[in-house]
Amino acid sequence: MTQLVLQPDLAERVHDALLESICAGRLAPGERVTQEGLAAMFGVSRQPVLQALMLLKRQGFIVDAGRKGVMVAPLDPDHVRHLYEIRAALDGAAARAAAARMEGTLAARGQALLEAGRAAVASGDTARLIAADVDFHLFIYEASGNPLFTQTAASHWRHLRRIMGAVLRDRGSYEAVWREHEAILQALVARDGARAEALVRAHAEDAAARLAASLERGTGSESRLAAG
Repeated sequence: MTQLVLQPDLAERVHDALLESICAGRLAPGERVTQEGLAAMFGVSRQPVLQALMLLKRQGFIVDAGRKGVMVAPLDPDHVRHLYEIRAALDGAAARAAAARMEGTLAARGQALLEAGRAAVASGDTARLIAADVDFHLFIYEASGNPLFTQTAASHWRHLRRIMGAVLRDRGSYEAVWREHEAILQALVARDGARAEALVRAHAEDAAARLAASLERGTGSESRLAAG
């Protein structure tokens, strides 16, 4: 991580840099952090670091670690289920709305995202896989025509990115995820709102069950499940 140049919005920039490090897994679940260490890492004073950490605590990414300060929030199976429950509801409503608006340009964009996803699977690059996965679901929100889907889901997807990044996904399982994405897109293009909603809900619910089970088994990054 590079040092940050001092600016009036420095606390916000420190927050964003820390959040990205947490979501990308560079700061692992349960890893302890200190104001002094982070200040030295970013080349800033402790004050913007303190402000950033306070905000991250409110957002659920940082928790107290007793006398040892704070740490990156551990991944909790119940939290995973709760997040995916919200995601399933949002995705389902957005998919139904998107199906009613699906036309040639949107369909072509969805197909391009499918191709990008397949290329990500072939690459085996975890960051690329996660980015392609998120892009596909954001496409559904945007295609719905209701900007509040994207705004409402933003905080949830930051947590979901972290969960997805903590679980190793093999090519076979992620190929299955993109087959599910393809079926969802086909329903959208066919303007079948009920089927699109059912498929996207099942997609999220299945991912939640597998990820939560993985965490309960304590397999963490050794799991070979797809996050979807």
